[in-house]
Amino acid sequence: MVEKERVQTPPKGGVFVAHARVLDAEDIKRAIQRMAHEIVERNHGLDNVVLIGLQTGGVMVAEMLTEALSKISGTSPPQGTLDVALHRDDIGMRPVIPEAVTDISVDLDGATIVIADDVLFTGRTIRAALDALCDFGRPKEIQLAVMVDRGHRELPIRPDYVGKNLPTRISEIVDVSPEGVDLGTVEK
Repeated sequence: MVEKERVQTPPKGGVFVAHARVLDAEDIKRAIQRMAHEIVERNHGLDNVVLIGLQTGGVMVAEMLTEALSKISGTSPPQGTLDVALHRDDIGMRPVIPEAVTDISVDLDGATIVIADDVLFTGRTIRAALDALCDFGRPKEIQLAVMVDRGHRELPIRPDYVGKNLPTRISEIVDVSPEGVDLGTVEK
């Protein structure tokens, strides 16, 4: 998933080279299960909860959470996808991927939104997501679920549900997939 964005993103470009597998597929499943239980517990069930996966990596996390939540509670919360490219403060520096579309078919007014993303880094993507969600209504509450929190925050944003806290160097890249979480670099 990271590859499509990294190849198109100036000035880096290049190929992602993994140096270490931090979580394997089973670790991902356990983290998703734990986060799903935390979501149900914090919200006293799933009434009025909507999962929104951020394009592109957050969509996978949202789908996995939705599946886990349906096994826990017997019902699946409504799910949507959100492309924040046009709400970012670094527009033009990152690619706009045509297949990364916004699809929110549920009313967000008064809902508890759980934004799902793969990696939380500077916080700028989440800031853009908060701006974008305002175009779809006024939620009662917005929560954040991320598979990896790698630190290096530039904005005062923190996740409510975290799969793994993973301190990294700024030059490192974190790639999340159903097979696991890899730590690496982008090489020319």
